[in-house]
Amino acid sequence: MFKGNFHFGPGLFPASGLPLVGLDVSSSAVKMVELSLAGKDKYRIERYVIEPMPKEAVAEGNIVNLEATGEAIKRAWKKLGTRVKTVAMAVPASAVITKKIVVPAGQREEELEVMVESEANQYIPFSLDEVNLDFQVLGPASASPEEVELLIAASRKEKVEDRVAAAQAAGLKATIMDVEPYAALNALERVMPYLPGVDYDQTLALVDIGAQHMSLNVLRAGQSVYMRDQPFGGHQLTEQIQARYGLSPEEAEVAKRSGGLPESYESEVLAPFRDTLALEVARALQFFFTSTQYNEVHHVLLAGGCAAIPGLDESVAARTQVDTMIANPFAGMELASRIRPVQLSADAPALLVACGLALRRFDPA
Repeated sequence: MFKGNFHFGPGLFPASGLPLVGLDVSSSAVKMVELSLAGKDKYRIERYVIEPMPKEAVAEGNIVNLEATGEAIKRAWKKLGTRVKTVAMAVPASAVITKKIVVPAGQREEELEVMVESEANQYIPFSLDEVNLDFQVLGPASASPEEVELLIAASRKEKVEDRVAAAQAAGLKATIMDVEPYAALNALERVMPYLPGVDYDQTLALVDIGAQHMSLNVLRAGQSVYMRDQPFGGHQLTEQIQARYGLSPEEAEVAKRSGGLPESYESEVLAPFRDTLALEVARALQFFFTSTQYNEVHHVLLAGGCAAIPGLDESVAARTQVDTMIANPFAGMELASRIRPVQLSADAPALLVACGLALRRFDPA
């Protein structure tokens, strides 16, 4: 399985199987997903919502305006139409320091905790009193069967507490705090059998294109081997619409999402942006090849709001010469009667993290 599910902070351990909503807070939107069991290893999407975030309430992954963020979460929860008030949230990768270490196998949990704290003291650039620290056992070390590999993750307490406080301001309770890339991988693991031609042992490039940033996460045999963020996303398209058609930022954003732009929009604005985005993906892959021992990627999976741009998968495939598909975290799931399949298909790529968080409800105890 894809490795790296973390629970940051004391008191953030849920009872397995209790109702839980996945809550993804980004600079552009609040995204919520609620799932239920529909049989053995079968899931149903009960409801979801995407609520726009006020401008600059969240910037660079940090909650800047707690009140505005809390209000956006509250609006999203009301639109979701659920009674569940417990949520799983995640901090961005930029707020987390990770490190792999190798330790002797057969250690008890308490012994591992001591070793993790000792190791963390050596590489975390601030006091352990200021961080939430967690770890996951990845499995046997490749060099020795008598050792295991651990993945340590540390986040400043304020990063976690800000998100917990935003949920509390909306009347909700955060019971899990994960890390965004690993939440996305949690959803991707479930959907792997539904990806045509994808083999678990192949090298996969997950490209998540949000409003402000594009993140590349390369996976090999179930583990992340490379991560990189770059400042390019859907906000650039909004700015181009604003400049070309003389719209305000708010008007441009609405027009981008709901249509109503002139017929020239496709050729004058969208097509050039799509080509530029495909070029950025190709450049990100080139960085991966030049900075690692790998020289091949078998599949590119596109996620995030920009993944829904018509024809983007074809543009990326043509530019990179790599098989490219849109990541749909709900592939193979049953849909509640309230869910509109066509709308879900358009929204699904933006819900990868929220879906991964919602799946935490079904983690083994």
